[in-house]
Amino acid sequence: MDLGAARTRIYVKGKGIVLDEPSAVLRDRDTGRILGYGAEAARGEPCWPIKGGLPVDGVLAQRMIRHFLRKVHRHPFARPRMVMAVPDDADAIERAALRDLAFEVEARGVLLIPHALAAALGAGVPVDDHAGRMVIDIGRDSARVAILSHGELVAAGRAPGGGHAMNRSIASLIEHDHGLLIDEGEAEAAKRRAGPQWKPLHRQVLIHGRDPHTGAERTERVPVQRIYEATRQPVESIVRAALDTMERCPDELATDLGERGAVLVGGGALLRGLARRLRTGLCMPVRRAERPPESVVLGLGQCVDDLGLIAKLSDRLRADRRAKVRT
Repeated sequence: MDLGAARTRIYVKGKGIVLDEPSAVLRDRDTGRILGYGAEAARGEPCWPIKGGLPVDGVLAQRMIRHFLRKVHRHPFARPRMVMAVPDDADAIERAALRDLAFEVEARGVLLIPHALAAALGAGVPVDDHAGRMVIDIGRDSARVAILSHGELVAAGRAPGGGHAMNRSIASLIEHDHGLLIDEGEAEAAKRRAGPQWKPLHRQVLIHGRDPHTGAERTERVPVQRIYEATRQPVESIVRAALDTMERCPDELATDLGERGAVLVGGGALLRGLARRLRTGLCMPVRRAERPPESVVLGLGQCVDDLGLIAKLSDRLRADRRAKVRT
C-alpha cells in the first residue's frame, strides 16, 4: 500500500494495482458523519488525513484504509499482510505510528520499506550496486529528494509545497490573467491537460472556473506556456533541495550523480517540461519514470511478489561492508 497525501494505491500479489483513489474522506460539517471515501469523497470538500506518507488524523486514516481494504478484498474480515512505504526521514515514533495504523486495520503482518527505495525499484533504477542514484518524488504536499547507494539511503531532503504549491501558482496566474477563480482540482486537471511533453509551445488548454464578480461559470483557453511559467518558483525550490542534498553526500557519489543523474517519480513529475528544467538547474541527466505516479506502489509490489527482496539487498550490503573491513 502506497499511502500518499493525494492518492492511496494498493497492489495485490498476482493482480497488480487494484485500487487507485484519492486519500480523501468526506464528512458532514454539521454532524461529523462520514459521507464517503476516496473517489466519492473527492467530489465535495473532503478532509485529507494523510500528509507526507503519515497519518495526521489517525481515526479518519484508519477508517479510510479499512474501507479501501474491504473494497479490494470484498470481505469485512480480511487480514492481509501489508508492505508499506515509510518516509525516509521518519523517526522511530512515526514508524511506530504507521505500524500501529496497519495493525488497527487488522493487518496480520506489516513490512515497512523506505519510500525512496520503493520509488527506485518501481522506476527500474538499479539499487544493488555502489553507484549513487537520486530519486526526486514530487507529491501533493512536498517534493522529496533521496540519494541511494547499494539500496541504502545516503542523504535525503525535502522541498515544501510539491504538487500543491504548483496548483496554487497555476490558480493565482489564472486569476491574474483571466479573472477566473479555479479550485485545486481544476488546477491539477489543467496541469494534466498540458501534458508532460515540452512541444508544441503554442498548444492551449481549457480552464473551467467561476467569475468572481457574477458568480457565473466560464471557460478560458490558456497557453500551455503560461502554465509552465506559473510553476517556475516551485520548481526552483525543488532544484535547491536537490543541490542541498547532494552537498551532504560523499564526493564519489556526487560524481556518480553527475553521470547517472536523477529519476522523477510522483504525480507532479507529469508537469510539462519538468525533467528538462531540472536537468538545466542540476546540470545532470534527469529522466521521468515510465509510470511516475505509480512508481512507489510498483516498487512495493516487487517486495510483495518477492518478500525476500529487501533481505537480499541487506545481505549484499553487509557482505560488502565485511569485505571493505578485510581490505
